[in-house]
Amino acid sequence: MEAPPPQSLRLQRPSQTLHLLPTRDYRLQRKTFQSDGRLQEDTNEIQINTDRRSAKIEEIKHCHFGEICWYFTESWEQFRINGKIDIIDGANSDACKLQHREKAWFASSLKSRLQYLAPAPRLPDISNGSGEENQLDPSEGPVEAFCLLLFDPEQVDYLNLKSNERFIFTSRSSEQGFKVWMSEKVNP
Repeated sequence: MEAPPPQSLRLQRPSQTLHLLPTRDYRLQRKTFQSDGRLQEDTNEIQINTDRRSAKIEEIKHCHFGEICWYFTESWEQFRINGKIDIIDGANSDACKLQHREKAWFASSLKSRLQYLAPAPRLPDISNGSGEENQLDPSEGPVEAFCLLLFDPEQVDYLNLKSNERFIFTSRSSEQGFKVWMSEKVNP
């Protein structure tokens, strides 16, 4: 049975934190990202901004598949979304992807952009409490550390705990090359 992707993702405001689980050696490794759940225009891809210098980028480079887990406390809905992760940093050779990266950069707040000028994540703090603030020209494009991840869902495991219903949505390519979704109701 063909079905559109679950519309709840588009209708509700998810929490600001999502968990992306890149697989490494067939084990899931939970990584936490800040996200507003923004979808790429005209696609099902979920856009995630992150720091290129973090360990999670190297892990994703070795395995481009992962799982996002979102739970909505008010509606008691849970989404486990499996898919492929595309990394777009400044070294990417695709001009269209670099435009997406720049657009994501300018859609972020100035305060959010400033974090990419800070020292690399997880390194010892050698600032000695100097309180020195980084400066950023708001009109300049993305800095080297800014990285855009595009998560392309391939399967959505949707569970509604209030109604005790569960659906598995699986995508496939149509003969015309479009992504179509099939759904199956399963036991919770």
